[in-house]
Amino acid sequence: MAIAKNELRQELGDFSSIVCLKAIITGVEEALGDKATAIALISAGRQRGKQLAENLDLVDKGKEISLADVTKKLQDALGKDGTRLCAIKKIFQEDEVYKVYTHETVCSAGEPQGSSRQCTFTMGAIQGFLEAFLGERLRGTQTESVLRGGTYDILEYKVLGAIQK
Repeated sequence: MAIAKNELRQELGDFSSIVCLKAIITGVEEALGDKATAIALISAGRQRGKQLAENLDLVDKGKEISLADVTKKLQDALGKDGTRLCAIKKIFQEDEVYKVYTHETVCSAGEPQGSSRQCTFTMGAIQGFLEAFLGERLRGTQTESVLRGGTYDILEYKVLGAIQK
């Protein structure tokens, strides 16, 4: 069996079960509590997002590449043809806020309607990517959830200022 250049495991490939990931998340919540887990997952997501921007050679390209073009790259990287973290419908800027419309996030998968689950890792991953791409520090919040009646998981990122290098 030939190994793909970017494949991490020879026999099983790069992907794992959402069921196992959700078990990790709920186990960490049980051990650390909801708030500490959310902080850790957002931080881990931010690191992943920054790594993704580096891998796609998009760091500090926010003035060179349109948000529409980078949205397509992020859709490909995180969607069904990529890591399958989430499906991204659209990203746009409104004043000093970037709005990202997602669905089928790994964070919401398998959760019952009405669940208070937030898209912490997904929010962090997109935040880290946007921060690296734009060269700006952002603060992310989830303003709508498919688990609580929304059509999308809407993630908003407020610009806090330029990243100090």
